[in-house]
Amino acid sequence: MRTSKPARAGQYLALLAYLVFLAFPFLWLISTAFKPPRELASLHPTWIPKDPTLDNFRQAFDEQPLLRAAGNSLLVAVSAALIAIVIATPMAYVMARRRSFLSRAATGWVVVSQAFPFVLVIIPLFLILKNLHLINALPGLIMVYVVWALPFALWMLVGYVRAVPREMEEAAAVDGAGRLRILVSVTAPLLMPGIVATGLFAFVTAWNEFFFALVLMKSPERQTLPVILTHFLGAEGVADLGPLAAAAFLATLPSLLIFSVIQRRITGGLLAGAVK
Repeated sequence: MRTSKPARAGQYLALLAYLVFLAFPFLWLISTAFKPPRELASLHPTWIPKDPTLDNFRQAFDEQPLLRAAGNSLLVAVSAALIAIVIATPMAYVMARRRSFLSRAATGWVVVSQAFPFVLVIIPLFLILKNLHLINALPGLIMVYVVWALPFALWMLVGYVRAVPREMEEAAAVDGAGRLRILVSVTAPLLMPGIVATGLFAFVTAWNEFFFALVLMKSPERQTLPVILTHFLGAEGVADLGPLAAAAFLATLPSLLIFSVIQRRITGGLLAGAVK
């Protein structure tokens, strides 16, 4: 069916309004990061700083240990992403290839688990980590992020596995390859785009996560970057706006760069099973 010109124009206007709605917070963050205190206190704010400055960035690094917090976030995010991929890949293969009641039930549980709010799981997680003596320890936070990333990683990888032709695995089986050899030598190389996209998504999720890190990490030297950003708020909730915007802008850049790279792969992973 052909779309009329007024309807098409309406669609483009709606899309433009949606893009403006999404871009506004980030553009305002960039503008605030480069404004001097005088412009930040102005009653008539402007989009483009009249007298741009880098003092907010220097002040942010002077006031808070941003590099140490970024190192903690990087260690936790990379470790959680790698462990989640190692666990999720064979699980996704079994769920995609074994069409049994147990496989369907596991898939349903994966979808349902995404609806659990953080506050529902933080108490049992806290008690488990306390018994393991992993409170206020980066390995404990990594375990939490692995558990939290696994459902989505499984959901994505199952779609990629289903898009791999069974005939290639059957040919390898005829040649005498076992299940593990087929997964490692035949299926895994074909899954590599999906594995990379899933791992990067798990990395971004752990990099940006705030609630678990706030509850579980008490020592300042072990806190991650999102938690350190809250230190720019005063005792009465008054924000040190310039340094806060500068630090938040730097913390947002890795997520934006990674999503700009993997957004097409993420879409492909979600639709791979449906278009096979």
